[in-house]
Amino acid sequence: MPLELALDEARAWLTLLRVPGLGPVSIRELLGRHGGATTALHAARHGWSGAPDAALIDGDLRWLEAPNHHLLVCTSEDFPALLRDIPGAPVALFVAGDPSSLWAAQIAIVGSRGATSGGLANARTFAQAFAQAGNIVTSGLAEGVDAAAHEGALDAGGKTIAVLGTGVDIVYPRRHEKLAQRILEHGALVSEFSPGTPAKPEFFPRRNRIIAGLSLGTLVVEASLKSGSLITARLAAEQGREVFALPGSIHSALARGCHRLIRDGAKLVETAEEVLEELHGVGGMLAESLRRRLDVVMHAAAAPDPRAGDPDYVRLLAALDTEPVALDELVAHTQLPAATLSSMLLVLELDGAVVAENGRYSRR
Repeated sequence: MPLELALDEARAWLTLLRVPGLGPVSIRELLGRHGGATTALHAARHGWSGAPDAALIDGDLRWLEAPNHHLLVCTSEDFPALLRDIPGAPVALFVAGDPSSLWAAQIAIVGSRGATSGGLANARTFAQAFAQAGNIVTSGLAEGVDAAAHEGALDAGGKTIAVLGTGVDIVYPRRHEKLAQRILEHGALVSEFSPGTPAKPEFFPRRNRIIAGLSLGTLVVEASLKSGSLITARLAAEQGREVFALPGSIHSALARGCHRLIRDGAKLVETAEEVLEELHGVGGMLAESLRRRLDVVMHAAAAPDPRAGDPDYVRLLAALDTEPVALDELVAHTQLPAATLSSMLLVLELDGAVVAENGRYSRR
């Protein structure tokens, strides 16, 4: 992703996101009338009920300047395509980790915080199968099914994305700090909330729409009739995505939410292969968006052959060898942002110069 925000534009975005009472709908309206965030911010100052805290904005900038920290905004080509047009889409995402993972094929796994041992085992097994098939597993880092899904994907050597109901710098619950670090190294932590935002009950339904919106489909493993997972499933259905549910015992309260989903039209599944088969055709939405994005990436490279003369590509190719190397090692060798490297590597892979396997890269 070669398009980084300029400092003044980044500050304008961070300020808009901190203005009291200025939500995503109002920000979109301002952007629609005034173009970029800088001009929108200037126009919005007259209607502020209260100015944002300058110290907080400075802190947001410091967070953004740290390695592997990114701000993806809705006006950028880097913003995830599947998420862009959902109802009530966020206007910006704070991302810690690999932002290119948000463009990969994702399957959401959600369920009860108080899942049974069988439910946890099912979440891990399905996540492992999805990861081994090349999909990213997306969930919410909560207790129970969410954590098991993240762990299953990681244990299979795959990637996973955690969408948070807090600022991206806050792990909730705290006991998942080690898990969050693993996710950061093999995927991404994502939030629409500014750094430092604490957990509040009303933030988690907002998080759920992002989990559903990033994913081709959502699998509910276990859920009571009052489970927040049913909100995620409803939002996925409203977004036109596939919803899957695992059946359970008629005597289990944690099966009743899944059974209701199935009665309402969710697909009953018993194996990961059934989910993958159903989603095979849906992936065309993402593929078409990715093709359009690649056109932008390759145009931004500015040379018909990106290996010829571009100093960034020269540095990247010099850092690659026939032995596979991880992205974070390439960041250290080239001093280029991870997002930029991800796009360059994808161009080189399509060009036949680079081989990508299990998140590591080598020269052909």
